[in-house]
Amino acid sequence: MLVVGFPTGSFAANCFVLAPAAGEQCVVVDPGQDAVPALAEVLHEHRLRPAAVLLTHGHIDHMWSVLPVCNAYDVAAYIHPRDRDRLADPIRTLSPDLVAALGLAGVTFTEPDEVRELTDGGVVDAGGLSLIVDHTPGHTEGSVVFRTAEGGPDGAPLMCAGDLLFAGSIGRSDQIGGDPVAMQVSLAKILTLPDETVVLPGHGGSTTIGRERATNPHLRGLAGARARGGL
Repeated sequence: MLVVGFPTGSFAANCFVLAPAAGEQCVVVDPGQDAVPALAEVLHEHRLRPAAVLLTHGHIDHMWSVLPVCNAYDVAAYIHPRDRDRLADPIRTLSPDLVAALGLAGVTFTEPDEVRELTDGGVVDAGGLSLIVDHTPGHTEGSVVFRTAEGGPDGAPLMCAGDLLFAGSIGRSDQIGGDPVAMQVSLAKILTLPDETVVLPGHGGSTTIGRERATNPHLRGLAGARARGGL
């Protein structure tokens, strides 16, 4: 399995490209701000053809480029229904100061022509991959993670975690759509995964479930957690 990731935009949100191998179809996970040029380079280098765009949640730093990517490659966007309204209006949850800082005043967003809604426990079959969907609310109402049904590049299970879990931290739950109690439930849910599961977070470097279970101070008792990264 081929996995390529790169940070995008002002918040350095990770965009991941997953494919069975070079020269195959692929899925694009969370194309954030200014993702299009870097994505084009990755696709050219590895001779990949996008089959779908998958969104872990509806924050603008993770889906800024969803429309141009879907339009350029004529593919559908996948998002949980609880976050779908953010596709057409991602600015509504941002403060006026942040809207101004990002140059979004007066900017209008629209959702892609084809949007498919994700379900908890469902499987996305796209680009030659089968990815299990887990609904993990807390950061937003419709946050999800995507897991490989089989091993990743080194044979270990793989999870695109969005802003649920980071190396040494967890996602924040204090903004519009956030829910600290739901976040704790979602974290407990994914911590039942095997230790060797590779975590590809929405910000920062990769980690594993086992490493975070053993060392992440914000998971002790799943309470009193601080947040990092993202909106």
